[in-house]
Amino acid sequence: MENDSYKTVAKASNEVLFKDRKSKFFGYVFPINTEDEVKPIITGLKKKYHTANHVCYAWQLGTDTISYRANDDGEPNNSAGMPIYGQIQTFELTNVLVAVVRFFGGTKLGVGGLVQAYKTSAQLAIESASIVEKLIEVQLKIVFDYPEMDIVMRILKQHHVHILSQKLELNCELLVTVRRGEYEMIQKRFDELHKISISKIR
Repeated sequence: MENDSYKTVAKASNEVLFKDRKSKFFGYVFPINTEDEVKPIITGLKKKYHTANHVCYAWQLGTDTISYRANDDGEPNNSAGMPIYGQIQTFELTNVLVAVVRFFGGTKLGVGGLVQAYKTSAQLAIESASIVEKLIEVQLKIVFDYPEMDIVMRILKQHHVHILSQKLELNCELLVTVRRGEYEMIQKRFDELHKISISKIR
């Protein structure tokens, strides 16, 4: 069966501070739904910490088709963004942005030290966030004549289907959402009733 839920964060986390040899790393997690949300958040962090040396981050979006990006913001290649992204994968999160703001403390950490520091900062930030499981839902349109109303409502009630909108006239139209894992079974039940048409919207 297809997976019909995913894990993300409920809201932006509070900042978490990690220190290593006088360098300070502030970690954050943000829920996002589109790539367009990333830039304003990173710009906001750069304004807030305008004396910071680096604002490194990674994000992931999607459930079936995954898109992600990791950004080192001037740190050595793959020493910051990818370790942050690794933690998004470890916690099996999606639709999130994890950012780590670094203030250089005067002692170079080396690539290994940086990888460890960014990884730990991302881990602490995610652990401080409230992780939630969200359902992947399918929207369906059900069209039927008024006399079929009872049977349609009975099936919807049996399967605890959520009705988004309804137009109840001589011919009726319902917009509903169902868990993706239950979609085929509900589709089949309605398909068996010839006077009712059901179609997937998204």
